[in-house]
Amino acid sequence: MINQMTINGIKAVISYDSDIDLFRGEFIGLNGGADFYASDAEGLRREGELSLKVFMDACKEDGVDPIKAYSGKFVLRISPDDHAAASVAATASGKSLNQWASEVINQAANR
Repeated sequence: MINQMTINGIKAVISYDSDIDLFRGEFIGLNGGADFYASDAEGLRREGELSLKVFMDACKEDGVDPIKAYSGKFVLRISPDDHAAASVAATASGKSLNQWASEVINQAANR
């Protein structure tokens, strides 16, 4: 399971940094880096709100869309055995490999 937090509709991945003994949040899906640190969940949310506000204000000031745009295309490199197995699974389900992989990724990403 991915540790994540949603702040003002924007998701952040949460990890623990043992070097500094703090939790680190990093917003994902933005057109730049925005991270934040705290020792507990309440502090992490508070710092995340502040970090996101600073990031959004800077984007507005610079005339930049803060949300990253995705094309819907990416290259995926897997082993030949996994490629063959995925092709069989797609065909067995009556779908193209692209349709099947898209559905599998969607299910995994939205758990």
